[in-house]
Amino acid sequence: MKLISWNVNGLRACVQKGFLDYFNEMDADFFCLQETKLQEGQIDLQLEGYHQYWNYAVKKGYSGTAIFTKHEPLSVTLGIGIEEHDQEGRVITLEYDDFYMITVYTPNAKRGLERLDYRMVWEDDFRAYLNRLGEKKGVVVCGDLNVAHREIDLKNPKSNVKNAGFTPEERGKMTELLEAGYVDTFRYFYPDKEDAYSWWSYMGGARSRNVGWRIDYFIVSETLSNRIEDAEIHAEIMGSDHCPVVLMFN
Repeated sequence: MKLISWNVNGLRACVQKGFLDYFNEMDADFFCLQETKLQEGQIDLQLEGYHQYWNYAVKKGYSGTAIFTKHEPLSVTLGIGIEEHDQEGRVITLEYDDFYMITVYTPNAKRGLERLDYRMVWEDDFRAYLNRLGEKKGVVVCGDLNVAHREIDLKNPKSNVKNAGFTPEERGKMTELLEAGYVDTFRYFYPDKEDAYSWWSYMGGARSRNVGWRIDYFIVSETLSNRIEDAEIHAEIMGSDHCPVVLMFN
């Protein structure tokens, strides 16, 4: 199976920049989106052969997630069951016979780290949610986790230590997640690969110079690690400040 995750930073805008060309070319089993930035009825995508599942933020033009899949799930869950976290359309969970498929758009700690305290609560609650699911069957999580875990995961680690997405607190929560029994699939295959990024600032020509961050992930339960075949970053695909990331899964 081919699984794709992409923070489209506004799906309507991304559709105008070639989204459907890439979608059709990839012919993925699961195509997961973050930061769709729309409400129900604001877009009509005709995706033949796909089931569509959406989670919209209460706030208009903000956040939001979606999953398009060829495989009808046993059940669909929007959010993680905690009202404080479930106003921003950040999580969709699809249940299948032998695994859960989850897309997530992790809250950004924001400039000045004004949302870091909330982010820490989110991290603990989301990890607990995954662990509860993981007691039943394996978990596949994808999305914009808004953290570069290690220094190798961004171009300029030294100058970003106090910035959102690379604080010791956020990196520590990522470590806690992986140590709870999960695998960062890209690093599983490419532990030492440098200059592999999934997000670039729109400022200063960062993308053309590949001054980026790897903050988009596929994370799987260790119990599923024997089913992962390869992980890719499609950095050549434009349309957003993020690029798609891919997992091959059997």
